[in-house]
Amino acid sequence: METQLNPVKENIKLNLKESKYATGRRKRSIARIWLQKGSGTFKVNGKDMRSYFKKQNLQIAILRPFTITEKENQFDVICTVKGGGLSGQAGAIIHGVSRAIVDFEPTLKKTLKKEKLTTRDSRSVERKKYGLRKARRSFQFSKR
Repeated sequence: METQLNPVKENIKLNLKESKYATGRRKRSIARIWLQKGSGTFKVNGKDMRSYFKKQNLQIAILRPFTITEKENQFDVICTVKGGGLSGQAGAIIHGVSRAIVDFEPTLKKTLKKEKLTTRDSRSVERKKYGLRKARRSFQFSKR
């Protein structure tokens, strides 16, 4: 069901010598990011970012590395993301974009690290334990 997209065949022409590649991860999602100087277009799995992520809060969160570094509309982003749900995919994209920005301009690492965007968020779903209904939820106890 998952399709692999080749970023070179999308609408944005990707110049491999002038672009930077980074990987971002969050929960079960993995995002592959190609970043290059441009007009500010953002493609996720071949679609526009606003049509892929319908929720406004996810769109704002994805653009957060650019707003913090004051680099809005200066980079073109091509991204392929797979696995997990939409919020995990958005977190993976944020992680990858911030790492790619640091590759472009290492002086911005301090500001992005202060906002904790370059660090991988290692939180994940806790596993279900035997004898319990969920990870921590127990079955209802009846005294009589």
